[in-house]
Amino acid sequence: MNKLLTILLLSLFTIMKPYAQAIEIIDKPIIFNEERKELSLQYIEQHYGIKQDSAFITPKVIVIHWTVIPTMEKTFEVFNTPKLATHREAIIDASSLNVSAHFLVDRDGTIYRLMPEHYFARHVIGLNHCAIGIENVADGNDLPLTKAQFEANKKLVEYLTNKHPIEYLIGHDQYKQFIGTPLWKELDPNYLTEKSDVGEVFINRLHSQISPKLKPAPGL
Repeated sequence: MNKLLTILLLSLFTIMKPYAQAIEIIDKPIIFNEERKELSLQYIEQHYGIKQDSAFITPKVIVIHWTVIPTMEKTFEVFNTPKLATHREAIIDASSLNVSAHFLVDRDGTIYRLMPEHYFARHVIGLNHCAIGIENVADGNDLPLTKAQFEANKKLVEYLTNKHPIEYLIGHDQYKQFIGTPLWKELDPNYLTEKSDVGEVFINRLHSQISPKLKPAPGL
């Protein structure tokens, strides 16, 4: 009986092992007040043709970004306010809802949660209705992504995949691959921007090391 119990416990441990990986997440919430909620609902209706009462999503895609902003503190300051800064001329005509993301990874690998994963965030055209955004303090040039950030992203992606019905993992630069697919919801065909984050090397390396595996962007 003891031998059988030991085998059962070992089997259970093996099954649960992927879910038991240690991850430290620091909650640092940005403002998500009534104003941000209303702006989110307006965005959802205007860009996706969806009317809903709550600014919630069902996550199916994880999008990896870099901030271009050089520090965690400045990035938080930019994301914190509900309304978009007026100098963001390229996207402000589409909505006055501020950009944001669910997570922010500092250069030392520290992970900050800026909002719950099921909240709506404006971070990727056409997919905000189903996408979790992970921002990294980097710009790909003077501030390349660090080894600590890679390890943090890997842990965070695995944590989110085990928690939500995630299907895809993409870099921000790959979002246009979803045009014409069922997940693409953008109603304005001219509302597109060019992105370079995070590049093939980083995202392909993530795909090769995460478990369970996720789909790459369609067509890649």
